[in-house]
Amino acid sequence: MPFPTHKLILADGKKAYFASDFHFGIPNDEDSRLREKRVCTWLDDISPDAQYIFLLGDLFDAWMEYKRVVPKGYVRFLGKLAQFSDQGINIIVFTGNHDLWMHGYFQNEMNIPVYKDLQAFQIGSSSFLLGHGDGVSSAEKKYLWLKKLLHHPVSQFIYRQLHPDLGIKLADWFSRMGPKHKYADLKMKEPDEEYQILFANETLRNTHYDYFIFGHRHIPISMKLNDHATLINLGDWLTYDTYAVFDGSKTTLKKY
Repeated sequence: MPFPTHKLILADGKKAYFASDFHFGIPNDEDSRLREKRVCTWLDDISPDAQYIFLLGDLFDAWMEYKRVVPKGYVRFLGKLAQFSDQGINIIVFTGNHDLWMHGYFQNEMNIPVYKDLQAFQIGSSSFLLGHGDGVSSAEKKYLWLKKLLHHPVSQFIYRQLHPDLGIKLADWFSRMGPKHKYADLKMKEPDEEYQILFANETLRNTHYDYFIFGHRHIPISMKLNDHATLINLGDWLTYDTYAVFDGSKTTLKKY
């Protein structure tokens, strides 16, 4: 099925940046705060030529919004996003599997759009399909079932009946149970087993995109799918401190 397409214009000398998987909150407050400061320094460094900054999910290791409560902390990062938004730098956020319960805080407080599904963007003459990259393949049956359950408004309504102290604590506990992918030797699987590659190749049978950019796998990689399409996984800021930048003609994966 076709994905919603947003047409953007990149001004001369300006760039679009892409990053994901900051996982603020783990493994402890001290390490997380150091990572948060590093991300904020990176944001300051790219701000002179950044027109668009796409943040593709798992910004937080656990995020649960109530109507009037959000998780404690991350004020440096959130303040930086608010500052950039006020200055006219376009911030676009995607939810990940760790921070999928965003319910309006970013939109209302910082005027930052939040997407929970894959979105297509036309930036100049280049086309992009963007998202966190989790559950993109129909082969991920168990995970897709869980994702559907967690995204269901009834599930979220029931969970919000818990007191925020308990609800956010539980969300953090469940999040910490899973693997954190902090392994320098983590590799992509073979193309016929890697869900993001399978999905991209299947999509290309019907629709062309110049770039598929995802997070989730924590593996910084830029690979050609054919003569015209490239898959980029953004890696993470737990191990690699990697991001991608589009300068109007090409997209490059870089290390900070």
